[in-house]
Amino acid sequence: MPLRIRRPRRRSPDKGTHEAGSPRPDTRARLPSVNGEGPGGKGPDGGEQPLPTLPAPPESQPPSPRPKLKKLRFALVFLGLSVLAFVSWVFGIMMAVAGDLPQLESRAQFENAENSVVYDINGEKIATLTNNQGRILVGSADIAPVMKEATVAIEDQRFYEHRGIDYEGIGRAVFQDVLHLGATQGGSTITQQFVKNALRSQSSRTVFEKLREAALAYQLERHWDKDKILTEYLNEIYFGGGAYGIEAAAKTYFGWNHPGCGGVGERCASQLLPWEAAMLAGMISNPSGFDPKIAPDAATARRNLVLQNMADQGYLTQQESEQYSREEPPAASQIKTPEEDSRAPYFTSWLRQQLVDKYGAGEAFGGGLDVISTLDLSLQEEAQQIAYDRTAGVGLSSAVVVLDNVTGGVRAMVGGYDYREQPFNLATQGQRQPGSAFKPFTLVTALEQGISPDTVYSSQPKTLPFKVPGVKAPQQFEVHNYNDSYLGSASIATATTYSDNSVYAELGLNVGTESIAKTAQAMGIETPISTNPAMILGGLEQGVTPLNMAHAFQTLAHDGQRVSGTMATSDGDPIGIQKVSDEPPGAGGDVIETNNGDPGQDRVETEQVVPADVAATARSILATVVSQGTGTRASTGDAPEWGKTGTTENNGDAWFVGATQDVTIAVWVGHANSVKPMETEFGGAPVDGGTIPAEIFHDIVLAYDQLSPNRAADKEPSTGVPTTPPPTPETPTPTAPAQSGTQGDTQQQPPPAGSPPSSGGVTPG
Repeated sequence: MPLRIRRPRRRSPDKGTHEAGSPRPDTRARLPSVNGEGPGGKGPDGGEQPLPTLPAPPESQPPSPRPKLKKLRFALVFLGLSVLAFVSWVFGIMMAVAGDLPQLESRAQFENAENSVVYDINGEKIATLTNNQGRILVGSADIAPVMKEATVAIEDQRFYEHRGIDYEGIGRAVFQDVLHLGATQGGSTITQQFVKNALRSQSSRTVFEKLREAALAYQLERHWDKDKILTEYLNEIYFGGGAYGIEAAAKTYFGWNHPGCGGVGERCASQLLPWEAAMLAGMISNPSGFDPKIAPDAATARRNLVLQNMADQGYLTQQESEQYSREEPPAASQIKTPEEDSRAPYFTSWLRQQLVDKYGAGEAFGGGLDVISTLDLSLQEEAQQIAYDRTAGVGLSSAVVVLDNVTGGVRAMVGGYDYREQPFNLATQGQRQPGSAFKPFTLVTALEQGISPDTVYSSQPKTLPFKVPGVKAPQQFEVHNYNDSYLGSASIATATTYSDNSVYAELGLNVGTESIAKTAQAMGIETPISTNPAMILGGLEQGVTPLNMAHAFQTLAHDGQRVSGTMATSDGDPIGIQKVSDEPPGAGGDVIETNNGDPGQDRVETEQVVPADVAATARSILATVVSQGTGTRASTGDAPEWGKTGTTENNGDAWFVGATQDVTIAVWVGHANSVKPMETEFGGAPVDGGTIPAEIFHDIVLAYDQLSPNRAADKEPSTGVPTTPPPTPETPTPTAPAQSGTQGDTQQQPPPAGSPPSSGGVTPG
């Protein structure tokens, strides 16, 4: 008998109901039968047996997966179309930007440049920032091949292999950043750097601008050869010190080594030697950080890294690399920076680098920026004249920094007397020994540790033991006061008033030199601070700048808060730029964003680094220095005034650093190019911190008051006569070098034991 398979009856798709006893078409399964056995087959009586019904699924059973499949297909199609649209858009950008290529050439940038102008806080024009007068565009033949090799070796080792964008370099940079949990390497190529620097729109670093840069880099590689890209790049980058472009840089830093260079056919850039080229190439990524005039050690280390890279890549032999690494960097006196079109050139030379860091060299020098600085030009001119009158006649130099206590802005900066002859900025670059002016950091550290200012120490010759890491036997730190004149005993407060070395040496070892160093750096000292005992008395392995000293003392003036702002070059630094606009002051221009998209207008930022009560106590103690101690010549009779004198061994450096309610002022006096004793320059007597520096402070405070109408109207005219007779000038006390190899500290001659209070002294307790 033939096989018969019973097929289930079809149900019309348009029916929404079913007959009684029949299975539900949407929820019940049909099982076929064979040979009439099983469900759906013949029954025992030969009749047709209905299919068994299965229980309906519970309401919680998930729906059919078909809608998910439809959504997934739609998402895939949409994604594909989006990718296609994005690729088309990027390709369109790449094609569209081809017309921008001619504008990227250095000559076009040169012709289209608009000078940037710097103003003071009152809208007075200070300077024009342009280097077009000193900027010379040179061709490939006028650049030494070794300069190109050095640049590739440090900036883009795969320059001759990639096509504008180095994906391998980007991947390597990302890997290193992830490995070190921070940005450690960059992935941009020389081509990309050139495009970014050349674009006038780099103040707006949007995603579109970054894509445009990548597109331009791609187009450059298609239309320009590698040598042209490298030549244009070297013509437009900033090398620091006002040197814009490779020819200006070669002349500025190494013209002294190539007499007569600079003319047509003998450009300075064409005569660069390997070690010179390596130093310039090393400066590209950080012109101020690797400037041989500002940071010779860092510049030399960077140069040697470039030389080693050149050897690794076959541009030099290893022997040549080692030979060139032994060359001395150029001395500060050999570096001839371009002239400044400025009424305050030392200030604008400092501000210029900040502007380059914020906006790039192309925008800073050719973007037509209107920069409102923090400088008060009237006060600047007064401070310049005061410093000159007090020192120039006796053959000395002075550096002065005046900071606004509220904003942290630089109101005046005296870095020297003749920028053309001496462009080295003593206020920001001159690292000199501070002497006793460093003692307030020990005072603050002691107060933070809970030591009372009334704590008494003996004032006598001392030999204090101290430990040197790695040396088992304790070392000896010998301390003496000048002429072996001692108070017998003195409180910390009294020792501050009269700058007692004996008391401070013991106090400093008790609180710890490492703690003192941390306090100084937290308050605003940026140079490395040694931790041997001599540092307690201001004998440092590396000196400090007037700008750093003013900034650190300002922390006390601002109730223990370190003052900075959003326009500072680095977090916590003093401020030079108040606002950057596209119109002059008063014209209602728009603020121009910085490279990273921040508003181009400063906002004050503070950080509490010293407890407010500690700062207040320190100020009250330092006020006695001005009222009756070593710094009475600084007094204008307008309280509150406070500060600290400082003089190094043999009177080589003299300081007064102090503050009023409104401003903090740091004054340094000495010889600009050497550390020579100043033994007779103060009317036949030695120069110490309580003499010429204190007098300069006094005169600047009076000038500030006269230039501030609101304060001058509330004051009685000041005679400028100290309220107490000036004490014996502060004179140096020899101190043991204590492994530091630096100068010692100074000691104000205290009154003899038992002197009556009317003499301005204190009776030792």
